[in-house]
Amino acid sequence: MTISWVQAAILGIFACLSSLPGMAGTSIGNYTLGRPLVGGLVCGIVLGDIKLGIMCGVAMQLVYIALVTPGGTVSADVRAISYIGIPLAMVAIQSQGLSATSTAAASLAKSMGTLVGTIGTVLFYGTATLNLVWQHMGWRDVEKGNFKKLYGVNWGWPWISHLLFSFIPTLVMCKWGADAVTALKTALPMDGIPMKTLFTVGAMLPCVGIAILLKQIVETPMDFVPFFVGFTLAASLSMNLVSCAVVSLIFALLFYNLEMAKNARAVAPASGGTIDDDDDDDEEDI
Repeated sequence: MTISWVQAAILGIFACLSSLPGMAGTSIGNYTLGRPLVGGLVCGIVLGDIKLGIMCGVAMQLVYIALVTPGGTVSADVRAISYIGIPLAMVAIQSQGLSATSTAAASLAKSMGTLVGTIGTVLFYGTATLNLVWQHMGWRDVEKGNFKKLYGVNWGWPWISHLLFSFIPTLVMCKWGADAVTALKTALPMDGIPMKTLFTVGAMLPCVGIAILLKQIVETPMDFVPFFVGFTLAASLSMNLVSCAVVSLIFALLFYNLEMAKNARAVAPASGGTIDDDDDDDEEDI
């Protein structure tokens, strides 16, 4: 697989749209186009191998499933993961002759995504720093009463930031990086220690993403129960993602109804209502 200048330019445009702060807006850009799961589909369409693109996107999404940006703190930026990491991973997988659905291909994709994630952090802070210049211009226009010039501050000048820190890096790295990845095929054979190390580390990376997600959600030991049940059902019944989503929806409805019932009982005495003692005794007996 080779990446042409036109394909690299299209990927660069999507990197601009998905970067944070994204030109397409946070909801559409960063939290939709920027996600590796969506980026894999886009890269697959652009590079002509949708199946491989989606598989690479799924593999990288597991690693960055809990990626958040609290207070502007960024551990990795999705523009590089989705639109630099996935294309290069697709080239690497095809150059190594791996099947798109193989474990080795998924491990290689995860490793590539992790490598470029740090590069994305540099691009993020470069974009944010240059955007401060446009913000300063905006405040100056507000002080002078030139409110019409704020359209340029919001929609015009930031494109310069994204051109320098999103479009050009993605264009160059996708075009020239693909050639470098292909050249590594002869330098790093599949049965060599470097590639085996890369696959081993890549296979462990999803555990990091899941652990970070659990750290944000789990507050009590009982919160682990739904996760254990879900993993057990998926492993024992070979459930696909759709089936797992249905099971998770059932758990969500149960927890929602329990919380609503608990809140209703807590609010009733405060609003002057009365609770029948006989009903409480019956519930305790049950």
